[in-house]
Amino acid sequence: MSRTCDICGKHTITGNSVSHAKNHTRRTWKPNLKKVKTEIGGTTITLKICTRCLKSDIITKKV
Repeated sequence: MSRTCDICGKHTITGNSVSHAKNHTRRTWKPNLKKVKTEIGGTTITLKICTRCLKSDIITKKV
């Protein structure tokens, strides 16, 4: 199960967590994904989209 937005392609990224003593340890940042039911072309499908795409009204939720 991939952690990728179906609309914009935002995904998990990695980097370093840096302490006050400048020690580096690896960490990850995960996108805030939600499962949303939407209607596209007359069919209902479930998409995993990030909250930024949901807020921008690119797709509409099916109620």
